[in-house]
Amino acid sequence: MNAPLSAVVPPPLGELEYVGFWLRVAASVVDSLWLMPIIWILGMLYENASGELTDRMLSNPTELSAADLGSMFSMSPMDFVVQVLVPAVLVVVFWMRKSATPGKMMLHARIVDATTGAVPTSRQLVIRYLGYYVSMLPLFLGLMWVGWDPRKQGWHDKLANTVVVRPKIRPVTNVSFPGTAPK
Repeated sequence: MNAPLSAVVPPPLGELEYVGFWLRVAASVVDSLWLMPIIWILGMLYENASGELTDRMLSNPTELSAADLGSMFSMSPMDFVVQVLVPAVLVVVFWMRKSATPGKMMLHARIVDATTGAVPTSRQLVIRYLGYYVSMLPLFLGLMWVGWDPRKQGWHDKLANTVVVRPKIRPVTNVSFPGTAPK
């Protein structure tokens, strides 16, 4: 019988490495690819249930009012649910169950508590997700921070006290120069 995820002891720190910027970008692309069809299907189901404006736009676009055009660029409560809430719930549930999204799982990466290396709490994971918005506000600087930070933490990771790690892929190679004496 498998132990619950929270009971799994993380491997020793020497066997892990922080996951850097470009690998996390790749994981985000993969995550976008599985989330987009879900959002699209839910959006189409909602649009088919209330597609009067689309029908009018396709049948006679010259008769659309300024209010009609404005409503096309505003977010209804259902749009918020489909485009913001559903993806948030899906991502946080993946993090709670697997400590990773499918993109991170492809890289054998996982999100862990930055202090203990254990599975993060649900509270940390919700803070981490909300932290994405904080990280994106100043021209995505908080996401790019992963590239400069020694522990590869974005602002969302710092806010939630998490890091993204994976098993070391390759051993560290010691650099030596034949013309110098070893220290």
